[in-house]
Amino acid sequence: MNTMANANVKLSLTELQLVCDEQFILTKNSIINKVYVLFGALSENFLVKAKNLEHIIPAEAMKLYPKIYRGENYKNLPYVTLDYPRHFSKENTFAIRCFFWWGNFFSITLHLAGEYAKNFISSAVDTLQKSNWYVCVNEEQWEHHFNSDNYVMVNDETIARLDKKLQEEIPFLKIAKKISLHQWDEAYDFFTSNFDEIFSLMSIKAH
Repeated sequence: MNTMANANVKLSLTELQLVCDEQFILTKNSIINKVYVLFGALSENFLVKAKNLEHIIPAEAMKLYPKIYRGENYKNLPYVTLDYPRHFSKENTFAIRCFFWWGNFFSITLHLAGEYAKNFISSAVDTLQKSNWYVCVNEEQWEHHFNSDNYVMVNDETIARLDKKLQEEIPFLKIAKKISLHQWDEAYDFFTSNFDEIFSLMSIKAH
């Protein structure tokens, strides 16, 4: 092996400790499995609740069962998602996404695109502000981080921006909340209560 190649594969002390520690990966796999169990329980909860929300949830978003899947590389870190209800097409999206991002947070997102985004009304904005929701300001709709170029807290300034966005021909609208992974034991209640709150917001339209 030449000197350059040797330099590229040389491990730091931390890397060497980790590569020799099989328990690290076993523990990581155990954590991911527990997220799957959590999201599985949420799936059952959401399916029951959705039966009473047929007047709000589009029929096409209820045809598919909840989908849980994992990845290893969102911003170089593992993640797990749960989507339900869910409808993704080229132009229209109606979905609630529960998201676990290693080292960062749990989050829940209402993702609307196309005709569904146009139907989200500004009369819900006041509640968004009081309940500490974030609104997406990014042009890219598939980012999940909460940096200021992606999500901003709903406040007096963002209410005006959101109101304007709702009146324009927009490709998508996303609102989201997050909690720290240190609040692991609160995650189930976080997701279920905010699932309910999302449809409370949307019921303003329905009624």
